[in-house]
Amino acid sequence: MENKTEQNCLISVIVPAYNILDCLERCVNSICGQTWKNLEILLVDDEPINLDVARFFLEHAGLVVDSAENGIEASELAESARSEEIDFLLAERLGLTPSQFQLKQDMELSDAEVKQARKDMKRLAKGDSPQYILGYAWFLGYRLRVAKGVLIPRFETEELVEWALAHLQDGDTVLDLGTGSGNITVALAKEAESKGIKDLHFYASDVKDTPLRISEENFLDYGLDVTTRKANVLLGLGKFDLIISNPPYIKPSEKNVMDKGVLANEPEEALFGGQDGLAFYRKFAEEVRDHLNSGGRFFMEFGFSEEDELKALFAEKLPDFKVEFRRDMAGKPRMLFGEWKK
Repeated sequence: MENKTEQNCLISVIVPAYNILDCLERCVNSICGQTWKNLEILLVDDEPINLDVARFFLEHAGLVVDSAENGIEASELAESARSEEIDFLLAERLGLTPSQFQLKQDMELSDAEVKQARKDMKRLAKGDSPQYILGYAWFLGYRLRVAKGVLIPRFETEELVEWALAHLQDGDTVLDLGTGSGNITVALAKEAESKGIKDLHFYASDVKDTPLRISEENFLDYGLDVTTRKANVLLGLGKFDLIISNPPYIKPSEKNVMDKGVLANEPEEALFGGQDGLAFYRKFAEEVRDHLNSGGRFFMEFGFSEEDELKALFAEKLPDFKVEFRRDMAGKPRMLFGEWKK
C-alpha cells in the first residue's frame, strides 16, 4: 500500500546550471518524467544571466522555479540583475511596448517565437548586448541600426540633443563629431524638421570605418542628406556653425565598475578617453577655433566626475568662449555648451 505521508514529501532537485543551457530542456524533462510528482527544481549558478535565461525556459514550460546564486541574498540580486535586458529583448521581438509586455506575461508564444527566444537567450547568456542581438537600438524615439564596433546610443545623450536643438538656427552647418551610429544627427535632423528649422547642412565624422558605414545606413533609412568624413577629432574637417559630440571620456581606472557586457561588446575607442578621460577634450580645445564660424557653438557630453577639470581646461584654452555646464535629469554633471564670442 502506498505510503501517503511519503508521497506528500517535497523533493528538492538541485541542478548546477553552469554551461548547461543547451541541454537544460532535456535535463528538466528527465526530472519531470519521474513518478514522484511533488518536486521543486533548484538551479544553482554564479552567473546571473544564466539563471535568468534558465528561468525563461522553465517558466515557459509551465514550471515554478527557484534559483540561487551563492546563497539567498545573492540570489535575490541575481534575479533582477539583467532581467530588464531579457524583458526588453522579448518585448521587441513580440512588437510590444514595455507596458504591453508586462500586461501580457501569460500570452501564448508560437513555435517560431519560442525558437527565436531560445536563440536570443543563448546569445544573451554568452554576453551579447540586447541591441546587438536585435541589430538596432532606440534613441529619442528613432530606431537605429547598430552592430558590434558601434557604440549603443545612451538615453542621457537625448538631453544633449534637446539642448542643442534649442540653439539650432535656419541655415546652420552642423557637425556630429564622433557620430557612432549617427543617432545624434538623425534625432537632431528629424526634430529640427518637425520644428520647422530649415536649410540645415549636416556632417558626421568618426575615426573608424564601421560606425561610418552604419551611420550612413541610418541616414539613408531616414532620408537624410549627410556628408560623412573619417577624421580624428577635428583634423581635416571644415568650418561649422554648431558642433555636437558625445566623445570618449571614461578613465581606464573605472573599468572595475563598468558593466561586463559593455566592456566585452562596445568599441574601446568610443569609451575610453586616455588616462584621465580628457584626451579628446584637450585636442578639441586646441583645434576648435579653426573649425567654428564666428559666433559658433559646441555641445559636448562628459563624465560626471570631470566637470572641475573641464572648467579649468576651457578657461585656460578658450577664454574667448562662453562655456556653460549643465546637469542631467539624474542631477549629475553631464553636458557643456560653448559659444565663441567672436
